[in-house]
Formats: sequence, C-alpha cells, structure tokens
Amino acid sequence: MNRRDFLKISAVASAASAVGVSTVVSATTSSVASAGFVYSKANPGRWAKKAAGHLPTIVSKKAGDAVEVTVTTPHEMKGYEHYIVKHIVLDEKYNVLSEKMFDPKKDKTPVSKHSLKYSGKIHVLSVCNKHDTWVIDAKV
Repeated sequence: MNRRDFLKISAVASAASAVGVSTVVSATTSSVASAGFVYSKANPGRWAKKAAGHLPTIVSKKAGDAVEVTVTTPHEMKGYEHYIVKHIVLDEKYNVLSEKMFDPKKDKTPVSKHSLKYSGKIHVLSVCNKHDTWVIDAKV
C-alpha cells in the first residue's frame, strides 16, 4: 500500500471515531480492511468471533436517477453500553457519499437508507463502539 492510500484510509478511520430489482450485495475483501484497523469478513483481525454481528449488509435498488442503498448491521442496540455508532458510505476513492449516525436510546436497529447519485464501487463502513469499524464493498 502506498503512502497516499494509507493517508486516505487513515482519514476514513478517523472519521469513523422505485424501479428495478433489489440487489443484495455480499461482503467482499476491501483494500481498506487490509490496513489492519478496519475489519472485514476476510480480515476480521482480533474480532474474528464478532464478525457475524458487525458486518453490514447492503441492499440496493435503482430509483429514477439515484440508487437507494439500505445498510443493515445485525447488531444489538444496547443503549450506550454496546451499539452501532454510524454507517458511512464512501465512493471508490474513499470520499464520503453519505452517513447516518445512530442514537442507541431511539434507534432499535442499525438500519440506514442512502440515496446516491453515484454509480460504481462503494465502501460501506459500520462502526461499533466496542468492536471497531467493519467494511464491505459493493458495486451500485
């Protein structure tokens, strides 16, 4: 990994402290996860036993000139004790396209909806207050 990519990934990690058929996108290995401080299915690091509850899933569907992306993390929202802090959607160059912060006192499940006027590869981050940041990649 070159220095510029490392700096972009570091910035992402810092930021992390209806027409058509729906498509369910599965987890893929992300170059973000190869940095060692963002985790994925292929690179769960020290949280291997926690992967199933922290990896987000993506459902996308075309909606006019936009793509509606729904992100779900199968994780409990146990007040401020243990919860998903936010979802972040990045473009292929790690620019923020959309994000959703969660309030664990109000949000019962970590589900976010994003209307994107973008097509191409996206990186989706799910941030847990205890088990760090998890990423999957998809094409929309």
